[in-house]
Amino acid sequence: MTQKPADKIKAVADLARTVESLKKKGKRVAHCHGVFDLLHPGHLKHFEAAKRLADVLVVTVTKDEHVNRGPGRPIFTHGLRAESIAALACVDYVAVNEWPTAVETIKQLKPDLYVKGKEYAAREEDVTGKIYDEETAIKAVGGKLVFTDEATFSSTALINKVLAPYSQEARSFLQDLKKRYSAETITGHVQKIKNVKVLVIGDIIVDEYHYCFGMGKTAKDNIIAMRFVRDEQFAGGVLAAANHVAGFCDQVTVLSCLGTGPDFKGFISERLKPNVKTQIYSRKDAPTVIKRRFVDESFLTKLFEICYLDNLAQLPVSVENKVCEYLERNAKNFDMVLVTDFGHGFLTPKIVDKICETAPYLALNVQTNSSNIGFNLVSKFPRADYICIDEPELRLACHDQTANIEQLVKQIAQRMKCQRAVITRGHRGSLAYSKKEGFFQVPVFSKEVVDRIGAGDAFFSITSPCVFQKTPMEIVGVIGNAVGALKVLIVGNRSSVEPGPLLKYIGTLLK
Repeated sequence: MTQKPADKIKAVADLARTVESLKKKGKRVAHCHGVFDLLHPGHLKHFEAAKRLADVLVVTVTKDEHVNRGPGRPIFTHGLRAESIAALACVDYVAVNEWPTAVETIKQLKPDLYVKGKEYAAREEDVTGKIYDEETAIKAVGGKLVFTDEATFSSTALINKVLAPYSQEARSFLQDLKKRYSAETITGHVQKIKNVKVLVIGDIIVDEYHYCFGMGKTAKDNIIAMRFVRDEQFAGGVLAAANHVAGFCDQVTVLSCLGTGPDFKGFISERLKPNVKTQIYSRKDAPTVIKRRFVDESFLTKLFEICYLDNLAQLPVSVENKVCEYLERNAKNFDMVLVTDFGHGFLTPKIVDKICETAPYLALNVQTNSSNIGFNLVSKFPRADYICIDEPELRLACHDQTANIEQLVKQIAQRMKCQRAVITRGHRGSLAYSKKEGFFQVPVFSKEVVDRIGAGDAFFSITSPCVFQKTPMEIVGVIGNAVGALKVLIVGNRSSVEPGPLLKYIGTLLK
């Protein structure tokens, strides 16, 4: 009697027991794993080839939350993907993989063969590097990694063509981009920055999210009462920027200052990546900046914010001198200096001048926010090699609300002797500029947003070393927008944009 598709689907633990029983009976078991977002003839050929190698074929599918194909993916839930695969006659069992990679599943199932398509045979071309871990895992359980040699198709290419989660503007842009650059060319520029030595300078910010639940209007006042649910602390400001860049560059150092209040040294040590070194001074005249946001937990809607800071407190001369002395001695040991200026008092005119004097290559992100609007402008720096700011910050620096944006970019670039710049424009994408190459308008690749906090910081942090390495500015815009699309799916600065998902997403965009 033919097994029903629903009966083929098991939990990984249950499937492990089934596989163990089958192997005791002398059955040879093959295991295939993947996303299988859009089931197509290539998958069918792959499964049939795998089944010919064994008596029993088990297939595991990646859980939705672990699909690193970028915003809008997967198209189908893991439940639907598992049901579709279970309906195939050549497949004996299906399970949803609970972990980010297949490694743990391989260890539990202990198949005789772990079967991948021929596109994985060139292991060095797998940008995630997972194939090496999977090969180690299958060998550890006494199995073997094998590759099928069937015709391959791309789910991503088919989805991009038929079910693309992009706007028409983005689809047209990407189709045109593919005529000039391959995904490998663009990801190659990202991988090229690994050995860039980066000094990151700026304000430390402790971001807090206090999640609340609305109870209703109070009886005696016209206010809405909220019930506290939980809270979270994130390493923000210069710390977030350092964590972003540290995923891509091996040598990163943070230069900053802590204030009074809670001792955040342990907090910083726990949240910075292992390859981030710190040179952090202390001041006793102003608090460490804390930005406490009250957030509706159901929809991640921010209700209001309380900032603990003192923008008007002058950085003590003793601290200012120590920072300048550090720059004088050490700036030359870095390839580039990356400045994230939130305008909270750390970057004094004297420190700004010393940065400009000593930085071998200077990348700037000078931000306007609620505490400094109109007072913290990129033009306070006399020079830069790369500027990355948003359109309002550009218009404030140029004192012009209405002029053509390209005209303003040229104006600020000339004033600051800057060769390259990117202006981020929210839902309108980004405008990349090079004095030699001209302008490139890059559209947004996704409108799916969980949280916008920190998206500009991530864009700037990861594109800066790329610009240092002379990546063409159109590619810089593409990389930055891909970074932004991934970052807005992350709550606050809970985690950083990492190389694996970014490289995978760029590959997805250009399939």
